[in-house]
Amino acid sequence: VQLQASGGGVVEPGGSLTLSCEASGFSLDDYSIGWFRQAPGKEREFVAAIRWTGTTHYQDSVKGRFTISRDKAKNTVYLQMNSLKPEDTAVYYCAAGRNLILSSIPYQNRYAAWGQGTQVTVSS
Repeated sequence: VQLQASGGGVVEPGGSLTLSCEASGFSLDDYSIGWFRQAPGKEREFVAAIRWTGTTHYQDSVKGRFTISRDKAKNTVYLQMNSLKPEDTAVYYCAAGRNLILSSIPYQNRYAAWGQGTQVTVSS
């Protein structure tokens, strides 16, 4: 099970970025993929997830601005981030957990595999 995150960068407030998480060694039909982020000096936190069933889940602060989706043919999960704010600045990580139940989705320790982080900086 391997994950490769990409797509980070520097963007002005109000701008957009799309992160990608390419999975290998497993099927998205069996694994939930979550995005987490860690800002400087803060704990890593849940951002969004797409379950193996296809349902999506978001942290309240990103609802309406971020959209998680998947392309099973490419075995890739995307995080479209719109209306970015300076407080969205963080290192973003994707993670995979097998057949996670709904209540497990926000908890980092439920995810068995992690990709390397990708830096997102929102600044004018």
